[in-house]
Amino acid sequence: MERRLAPAIAGRGAQGFEVPTRFGLATREVDGDWRDYMEQLASLEGAPPVKLRTTVTEEHPKTILSFNQSPDVPFDRSVNAYRGCEHGCVYCFARPTHAYHDLSPGLDFETRLFAKPNAAELLRATLAKPKYRCKPISMGTNTDPYQPIEARYRITRSVLEVCLDARHPVTITTKSDRVLADLDLLAQLAERRLVAVAVSVTSLDPKLSGKLEPRAAAPAKRLLALQKLVESGVPVHCSVSPIIPAITDEFMEEIVQRVAAIGVGSVGWIPLRLPHEVAPLFREWLAVHFPERGDKVMSIVRSIRGGRDNDPDFFTRMKPSGVWADLFRARFRLACKRAGIGKEKFELDCTQFRSPAVGGQMRLL
Repeated sequence: MERRLAPAIAGRGAQGFEVPTRFGLATREVDGDWRDYMEQLASLEGAPPVKLRTTVTEEHPKTILSFNQSPDVPFDRSVNAYRGCEHGCVYCFARPTHAYHDLSPGLDFETRLFAKPNAAELLRATLAKPKYRCKPISMGTNTDPYQPIEARYRITRSVLEVCLDARHPVTITTKSDRVLADLDLLAQLAERRLVAVAVSVTSLDPKLSGKLEPRAAAPAKRLLALQKLVESGVPVHCSVSPIIPAITDEFMEEIVQRVAAIGVGSVGWIPLRLPHEVAPLFREWLAVHFPERGDKVMSIVRSIRGGRDNDPDFFTRMKPSGVWADLFRARFRLACKRAGIGKEKFELDCTQFRSPAVGGQMRLL
């Protein structure tokens, strides 16, 4: 794989603004003269560096609860407080959703974000409907509920407050230690068997993490978050994912050992997935950061995906096949056996659900 000549964009995972062509959208190109001018300004002595800024647009949808019938995921409903994710994980399978907004799954996905400040209000109204039937709500299934802008908007916290009020079970997936900001709510939910938290740990190398997930929490902070959640009695799961061949798989055994040592009782792994525009974005990332092994990485990826960059089919998209997949599976199984850890099934309690108050009224009891 040839090295990309342009330097890496600091602090960002994706390296381009290309809008996908599968929707017939107009293509977009960066004006070379403008870019040359900005680089010239940045090179002047004493001039501040030109940074790619993050913008947030507030949107007010009519519904907040999304339902699915996928046989590959263990939940049927979810809440996504944000569109796009500033963590900038180059491998994120949610990137193609930004194309629905006529935006790039690349840099737009991590710099042009959307927030839903009325999410808690919408959820409360949905849960109060007479025909609503309670099943666990998943958060973090598309974009991270604890990405940096959560510190300002606190939408995830407000959703958890509704869940606590309604005694509604909820699961959370994140790669941010910002989850500890809501430890008070999570502890209360945990006492009633209403919550489980999964924290993704991709590698143990902060430099590699800074390239793969430039604005996510460092690996050490994620491990500390897992430890504090365990100490607070919150059921936790460590997701060693995604496993990227020849990039992150070397950390698999040590991550399992480290999380077992701090009391985590459940661990699992997910192979790299490259749907739609994620595949060319990931290839570009390899060309910038790992050109010497890029061809090897993609060769292994295709070998576990039936000769394709990605397997989009139900029942097989989460289950890689082939020699390399069997090797990863055996390594992970042996690491878990040595560490004395497995994949615990969290049974959340739906029987406590009570219809929440609406219209701004508070409960007396």
